[in-house]
Parts: sequence; C-alpha cells; structure tokens
Amino acid sequence: MPIIYSLEEAIQPRAMVTSPTPMGKSQFALDTSGLASVFGGPEAIFSLALVHVYTGRRWLGWYNSPGSYFLGRLLLDIISHPNPAELFNYDGQKGPKFRAVHSGTMIDETGHLAALFVKECAEIPAIPIPGRLTRPLNITIANLRYSPPKDKLSLAGFQTHTRASVGALVPIIVSCGACVVSGYYRDWYCCSVISLGIIVNGLSCFVIGSGELFFTHPVPQPGLPPGDGLLTTPEQIILLKGDEGAVNSVTRGRFSLHFGNVLLFRSIGTCAVLLMIQSVAQLLLVPQGSLFGQLMFVASLVVSWSYNLWLSSLDKEKIQRDMLMDILELKQEKHSLTKFTLGTRTSMAVFVVLASNNKKKSQDILDYLLPNNTGVWTRWKSTILDRLESGKGLLDESDWKDLQDHERILLKMLDDDAEAAYKGFLEAKLH
Repeated sequence: MPIIYSLEEAIQPRAMVTSPTPMGKSQFALDTSGLASVFGGPEAIFSLALVHVYTGRRWLGWYNSPGSYFLGRLLLDIISHPNPAELFNYDGQKGPKFRAVHSGTMIDETGHLAALFVKECAEIPAIPIPGRLTRPLNITIANLRYSPPKDKLSLAGFQTHTRASVGALVPIIVSCGACVVSGYYRDWYCCSVISLGIIVNGLSCFVIGSGELFFTHPVPQPGLPPGDGLLTTPEQIILLKGDEGAVNSVTRGRFSLHFGNVLLFRSIGTCAVLLMIQSVAQLLLVPQGSLFGQLMFVASLVVSWSYNLWLSSLDKEKIQRDMLMDILELKQEKHSLTKFTLGTRTSMAVFVVLASNNKKKSQDILDYLLPNNTGVWTRWKSTILDRLESGKGLLDESDWKDLQDHERILLKMLDDDAEAAYKGFLEAKLH
C-alpha cells in the first residue's frame, strides 16, 4: 500500500484534471450523478415537442439539456408507437358528442381537435339573452366558411416565436462557455460530459425535428348536404355550420406526426442510444472532475433547465388551438364565432332550432336537446314548431286553454322561455 508522505500529495488533482483550477485545493465534491439525467425531464420533453411547431426550433438544441434519461426513453417510444403525435400531446384528447343536423349521424366521442375547439369556444365572451334563469347554458354559433382542400396539410413552421428562438442562445452560450472553461483548466471529465450533452441534445432536436407534423381530415365526396351539426357538453352547445369538409375538420380531423423513412427511424434509435450513454457518462465521469468543473456542469444544466422551464410555461393547448383556428381560417373571418348565454335549457333549445334554420329537422333537433316526452312536453314542442313555421310568434295562451291548472303553469313557463329565445334571436340578427 502506498504511503502518503504529505498533505500536498493527498490533494493532488486527478489524472484527467491536469491544470490547477480556481478551486483546485478543495476536497469537496458535488454529488450530481443522480441528478443530471433525471432532473428536468418533463420540461426537456416539452422543449423537444416544439421543434415541430416553431420555425427554426430544430436548429437550436445545441446546449447541455438535463433529463437525458427521459429523452432517451421518449425516442425509443417514438420508434414503436403507432401514433407518435400522442407522445408530444398533439393527439389523444377525447372530444364531446356530435350530432349531424341533416343526416342525423351520431359520433359519441369526437377527437382531439374537437376538444380543442370546445375549449376555444369556452373562452369567447358571451352575449346574454334576457329571460328566466335556472342553469345558464352557452351557445356558440360557428360559421365554418373554409374547408381545407387537402386531406393532409403540413404544419411545418406554422407558428413563429421570436423569443423562443432568441432565448435559446442563452443556454447555448452558457453550455459552450462552460465546456470551454472546463477545457481551459484541463478538467477533461467535465469538459467531455458537457460537450457530449451539447452534441447529443443538438442531434436529438435536429433528428426529431426532421419529422413532420400534419393536419389530416377526411375529404368528403361531392354532392353531400351541409355538414351542420351540434357539439354538446354539459356547459355549452356548439352549432357548427358549414359544408361537410369544414365540419369534418373539427369532428374528425387530427394532428399526426410522420417520420418518413427507415433512415430517419435509425437516426432516432441512434440518438436514443446516445442519450442513454450520456446518462451513464454523467453518472460516472462528473464525480471524477474537479469542484470547479462540476460547478460548470451544474451551471450549464441549471441555465438549460430554466430555458426549458420557460418553454414549458407556454400554453401548449393554446398553441394547438391557434393552429386549428388558422387552419380553419377563423381568425381571418369576422363574426365567425358568436356566443350567447341563455338562462334555461328550454330557451337554449329553441334558440338552437332558430339558429340552425332547418325547418325539416326542427323536430329532431328539439327532441335531441329536450328528450322529455310527457304529454305536456310533447304538446308544447308540436305547438312551438307549428307557430315557428307559420311565423306567428310563440306566446299564445289559446293553445292551452283545455289543460289543467298545473299543466298550464308549466306550459306558461315553457312559452316564456321560448319567447325569450325568440326575441333574443331576432335581436341577434342571426336569421
């Protein structure tokens, strides 16, 4: 066993730390081995997801990002997953029930884009319709005047975010600076690990960014009737008005992520392996570096994590909703989305019947929204529809003189609700 003759020999730098560092005489060592590859994983994944949305984001991943273990697992999942868009949360949400007005087609559960559309409508300010108030319900009239002409639309560079691009320069500069300074003091352990992190994260962003995000929807056959229909949730009703292709874009459209060739899949697998190697390298090599080198390594991780955290604070759903609104050209169309609040479900149903402007299907719409089938309700529905068709207005007590007192009270209340919806519809000038 070698004998230590002096304190100076006991604290000599390690073999790969061959130059005195500003903290060269310190015996303290940071334990970052269990932190580097796991810390900041969700934020790193969100940052990677934006490479398909923001212009130029795929070229700005050259920094020592934390969470290499999570990123490696994600890339391995991409290779085997049937729909990689779900891994980046561009698909997978369940939307509300949809009923077509003309054909009566029912979709019990729509998809991701319908769920986004409902949330977009929920944020629109509503116009209140005066009347009796029990449980307020919102009605959004969506005039979809534009139908995407193709079944597949590329979303590459669909959004621009200058701050996200310029902000990436901060972790890039810090990571490269930490690598250079560690090399200057010849701490080759930390220098090599930082440089490996820069290269692997940059390659991963570039390779994943080579995949393309698409908007897809079924293109209808010519000659089909309008695709008008109702999206229904407990809080609101959305009346979609437009041709079949426009409505399909909401109810059956989806975001999908495509990696077009075998070579690209092999590159993803290679990056996944490199990320796992990076995790092991951080585990084994960083504790061998000097305290100064370890601080440089931690500084690069913290700055990179802060940038990823800022990116993850962006509203991911809002980004997708903006893309959907751009695809449907609803941002360019004034008054394409109009929202109203009515005080009762009865007035809401009458308002929807009026807004749908489809006399042949009025009975079906009213029965769908108000499934009550007792004698009083059935009589009220038929009376209301007859008077709507004749254009005589709604409120007429002569329609229910032969009824009992408690039935008259109910019908009077229902007629008042219908009258409020009718007046509100006329004032809204939707006809």
